[in-house]
Amino acid sequence: MSARRILGVDPGLRTTGYGIIACDRSGLRLVEGGVVQPDPTLPLERRLAQLYAAMHEIVQATQPECMVVEELWTSYKNPTTAVLMAHARGVIALAAGIHGVAMHQLAHSLVKRALVGSGAARKAQVGEMVVRILQLDAVPQPADVSDALAIAIAFANVDAQRTRFAQVGVQLPVGRTRASRLA
Repeated sequence: MSARRILGVDPGLRTTGYGIIACDRSGLRLVEGGVVQPDPTLPLERRLAQLYAAMHEIVQATQPECMVVEELWTSYKNPTTAVLMAHARGVIALAAGIHGVAMHQLAHSLVKRALVGSGAARKAQVGEMVVRILQLDAVPQPADVSDALAIAIAFANVDAQRTRFAQVGVQLPVGRTRASRLA
């Protein structure tokens, strides 16, 4: 059985972290991780072009089976941040789409629960679980890389659980929006 590759992405216009993990019967292992940092002095459209070009190259070089990004979330006090993050997520999604790579999203609280057991876990706790699960010597730096790897690991765990349930005839919901949870 060949290893399945999952690309986790922590999107941002200043720094986008990425991490690729391989999953097989023996567990999870780190393939590659890093950051993309568009030039902050350029206009928005040029930074987005740089982000797209880098993500296109990463997807082409690593050939992941799927890409996972953190669900877009921002405070109602910061709508501009949400719009800018949506731009970044859009070009990241375009890179996935151009290569035919399925893109999934996970809520940040689900990522924390999948790794630490609590949706309120601190960033340091999540980083330490990344170290343990991938058997690394230290938490990957900058934090954007660790966050991207956490997203990939969480997806691998959630997807494996979904597969186990499907094998016994139980279909888990793919995802719920905040609105559907409140209903």
